Amino acid sequence: MKLVPVILSGGSGTRLWPLSRELLPKQLLALTGERTMLQETAARFSGLSNATGPLIVCNEAHRFLVAEQLREMQLAPTAILLEPMGRNTASAIALAAHAALAANGDDVLLLVLPADHTLRDLAAFHAAIRLAVTAGENGKLVAFGIVARSPETGYGYIRRGAGSEAVRPIAQFIEKPDLERAREFVASGEYFWNSGMFLFGARRFLDELAQFAPDIADTCARASATAVRDTDFTRIDASIFSSCRSDSIDYAVMEKTRDAVMVPLDADWNDVGSWTALHDIMPADEHGNVTRGDVLLEDTANCYVHADSRLVAALGLRDLVIVETADAILVAPRAKVQDVKKIVARLKASGRAEHLAHANLSTKGKA
Repeated sequence: MKLVPVILSGGSGTRLWPLSRELLPKQLLALTGERTMLQETAARFSGLSNATGPLIVCNEAHRFLVAEQLREMQLAPTAILLEPMGRNTASAIALAAHAALAANGDDVLLLVLPADHTLRDLAAFHAAIRLAVTAGENGKLVAFGIVARSPETGYGYIRRGAGSEAVRPIAQFIEKPDLERAREFVASGEYFWNSGMFLFGARRFLDELAQFAPDIADTCARASATAVRDTDFTRIDASIFSSCRSDSIDYAVMEKTRDAVMVPLDADWNDVGSWTALHDIMPADEHGNVTRGDVLLEDTANCYVHADSRLVAALGLRDLVIVETADAILVAPRAKVQDVKKIVARLKASGRAEHLAHANLSTKGKA
């Protein structure tokens, strides 16, 4: 079976404001190197046998940026599906499954990845995919569980079932725990972070979706049947898709199916869900500071400082995040950066535009 990489690129990245905005979210920024996070994700498929060009699911407002970033890589996508509005991952993957079947004329395996994660160890990633492919060809729905090295409270967890095989049934999905439970999970060795990455047959997924979430399955089937190809893009019928219920693949399918299995993945993965997470994966100086742009530090330690359009100088600071752009500056303790989304919510509620776009969008694109 062919392997179709599906990249979900519909997020808004509010926790990385003010660099990430609705019209230029984090997956379209070069946060960790020269390539954007979308480009880094697409590059992970190089060397995988039987893999087709990626199939991208993105917001219509991002379509030209997505197409241009793929062109920069000289990478021809299977399709770029334009969601007229976000309805979570169950529907996005259903649309991708229909598009992949239409493009290939036969059943295929879908390798589903979010566009905004980092993953350093490609050899370990490809080895896990090979295990998952075998399971997927045998009708299983595979989740990739990240080997938990620390008691993180910002991730959901997967408890694997009994057995000695590398690929085991999933015993339970668990929502984000408190710190005490997270410590118990890590100590047990039987709990893994839920990465949001999956592999399964396209038809198998659609069959399970029809069984457990028939309303989503029906709406996505009708929206896909009336989709229109427009140059590089495939436009999903908004009048049909707008009625789709919002639900995640976890709730809609993975927690209900009897064929969910997990492949463990230990590949230096991070979902880059906050400024602190970005600080943790980037090279730091001898004082624990990570800097980007024109930054001058004196007697400062364990800070993340990003200068986008001017010099940023910091003196006598500890454990802070400072992010400067042309129209907004964020200053926050590292321990509070998960709450940046509250700032974005207040900007929206007050009718301001700083959550939507940068003051000079044409100059943006690299962090």
